[in-house]
Amino acid sequence: MTETQALIENRPPSVATLFLERVEATPDAEAYRHPVPSPSGEGPDTWASLTWRQAADRVFAIAAGLIDLGVDPQERVALACSTRVEWILADLGIMCAGTATTPVYPSTNADETAFMLSDAGCRVMIAEDAAQLAKARLRRAELPHLAHVVVIEAADAVPAEGDPEGWVLSLADLEKRGTARLEAHPGAVKDRIAALRPEQLATLIYTSGTTGRPKGVRLRHDAWSYMSRAIQATELVRPDDVQYLWLPLAHVFGKVLTAGHISVGHITAVDGRVDKIIENLPVVRPTYMAAVPRIFEKVYNGVAAKARAGGPAKYRIFRWAAEVAREYAKVSQDNYRRTGSKAVPFGLAAKHRVADALVYAKIRDAFGGRLRACVSGASALAPDIGYFFAGAGIHILEGYGLTETSAASLVNPGEAYRTGTVGKPLPGTEVRIADDGEILLRSPGVMEGYHGQPEKTGEVLEPDGWFHTGDIGELSPDGYLRITDRKKDLIKTSGGKYIAPAEIEGRFKAVCPYVSNILVHGADRNYCTALIALDGPALLAWAKEQGMEDRSYAEVVAAPETEELIGGYVRELNEGLQRWQTIKKFRLLPRDLDIEHGELTPSLKLKRPVVERTYKDLIEEMYAGSRED
Repeated sequence: MTETQALIENRPPSVATLFLERVEATPDAEAYRHPVPSPSGEGPDTWASLTWRQAADRVFAIAAGLIDLGVDPQERVALACSTRVEWILADLGIMCAGTATTPVYPSTNADETAFMLSDAGCRVMIAEDAAQLAKARLRRAELPHLAHVVVIEAADAVPAEGDPEGWVLSLADLEKRGTARLEAHPGAVKDRIAALRPEQLATLIYTSGTTGRPKGVRLRHDAWSYMSRAIQATELVRPDDVQYLWLPLAHVFGKVLTAGHISVGHITAVDGRVDKIIENLPVVRPTYMAAVPRIFEKVYNGVAAKARAGGPAKYRIFRWAAEVAREYAKVSQDNYRRTGSKAVPFGLAAKHRVADALVYAKIRDAFGGRLRACVSGASALAPDIGYFFAGAGIHILEGYGLTETSAASLVNPGEAYRTGTVGKPLPGTEVRIADDGEILLRSPGVMEGYHGQPEKTGEVLEPDGWFHTGDIGELSPDGYLRITDRKKDLIKTSGGKYIAPAEIEGRFKAVCPYVSNILVHGADRNYCTALIALDGPALLAWAKEQGMEDRSYAEVVAAPETEELIGGYVRELNEGLQRWQTIKKFRLLPRDLDIEHGELTPSLKLKRPVVERTYKDLIEEMYAGSRED
């Protein structure tokens, strides 16, 4: 048995057990950093730290507090909160109490929140603030199982008329109750941890879904324990790393990063405020960070827009440097695949050095100057954007997984990463391609099933453990997986040609620095069309150059100059496509797509059916008068 196999096969039954081991091994090492706003609310935040021992004190107090409230093993505790250190402490407290976390995005509306809390049968809800408390209070009559709401922001833990006695309490109050219980019963939490079994429910996480009501995915303690050890075994994350964690922890991608952190023992800086990312990066100076593709797209668009605003000369330099970066990355990755060396021809290396001094070094500095690697997941990264960052020295390791597989199933292996693929399976994970091209996965991270929906479970999970992902892909001879599209998203034109819209959309994002979202349409039609939403800051910066600084976003979008600008990028896109893939017509949307209107999931995936319904008239307009063959 290899060292990796031993690490995986001898894993403990739960992350709670792993947490105890980590605290015992490195009690005084720094575990978490988190921002503390200035008392006046003005000026920069300061950053505070928690050692593993300090974190454990709070985790145990939360766990004991839940036990004191009467929550039994495997009963559900909802966690409706943004990404902050208290989310992690609460989640660990829930697991150490033997209960199961049901994460809820803070952006989820009251109706959907009530559905999840009711479907899961949650006994307690840990809410971030008054806004989250209000959602539970609004639907309290529909939630007979909900015995308590614990509010993290103590000032917001205010009972209202009609609340049952003790229904609302603060997190500080819960921790006080837990501390008192531990004084009376010192072994209360450790006894719960010792009783945990691998097959017990740890997390009931609802898929954000692109259609219909979300489904509750049942993930066992063993799934997270496996993920912790598998991440450690890849050695992509090191004990001396500083991770910047801002991803939504209600999403399985963010959650798995917390599991890996415990096994490896590095430092994690936690702050989910997306508007603070640019400000935080030079302060945190991370060596490792995970993100979704939209973040890299926004950075790329921002750099391009800034270069364009600097005048024609600067913009030409940027475009030249971008092409050099892509060529450098492609050549070096290809050489590494064939020979094990990333050496490139002398002429290309010389151009790259010049471009580095002019462009790339500034991009790396903006990320804090120490970034060793980024992991990208949740949706596909456009290869041209991936190659750009790779050539600029920002190494984006794409990975792949689903909520149903505890997030991480494959990831690119360090130095040997290949842009455009999602890498190789984690140790202990199996991958195969079905006859119709669908990707199947099997591992200890695969879900137990959908909560209360055995028929839905049977549609995707075979008796021997193989999970049907719904994605189409190809495996290289040496085991790298490339995702080509969602099985259900493949377009078949009226002419019988199959088209992968995500591939075309990804190419356009690499071509056009002003795009935010794009949806390619063409199912059962005789040509393809596109709905295009533009990036606000990039578009308005361009508009200012054109003398339209006094116009709103919608007014700029409606301007003929804007349609001509985007039309040029569409023509550039079409030059690299097969005839049946080309975009014949497009429409610019009057606003960007967003979560609030239900057009994007919380992990920023496009909800195609919603967008197509909302803009049905625009789609029909693009096909008006055409002959459908």
